[in-house]
Amino acid sequence: MKKAFQLKAITGFVVALLISTGSFAQKTIPSPRDSTSGVVHGAHISINYGAPSVRGRKIFGGLEAYGKIWRAGANEATFFTTDKDIMVEGKKLPAGRYSFFATPGEKEWTVIFNSASAPNMWGINRQGANDDPAKDVLVAKVTPKTVPMTERLKYVITKNGFELVWETTSVPVTIK
Repeated sequence: MKKAFQLKAITGFVVALLISTGSFAQKTIPSPRDSTSGVVHGAHISINYGAPSVRGRKIFGGLEAYGKIWRAGANEATFFTTDKDIMVEGKKLPAGRYSFFATPGEKEWTVIFNSASAPNMWGINRQGANDDPAKDVLVAKVTPKTVPMTERLKYVITKNGFELVWETTSVPVTIK
């Protein structure tokens, strides 16, 4: 009788352990949120974005079509924040928080800083971007460059501004 009780107790403990382990296991998010920040010419810059992976896909000119606006990240909108007025590609961007969009091109990209920046704002739907062109604060043309393969999308703050880097493409944006 005592052995039967011990066996049931041990079995119950093992089942409870397995259930709790499964419940607390963290799930991998395909495009986790990420952020970067730094100081560029005296302005504190931060960028918050969803970071998707290539996972064997053709990204620019494939998943993200040339000539079509893109949220410049995954899922929720990408947000760009500056604590001071800055010059982006020679154009004034007032201090503030902006949703950031881009239109990829083979030889030229368009970057867009938009004043719509609600918390948890979805970055894009498949019918088109959720940006409102009437709220575009700054639109600039930039030239992409080819770089070694980068699996996960990342933004890098540099001494000259920032870069969007993904797949074999880097898109530098100059800040002064």
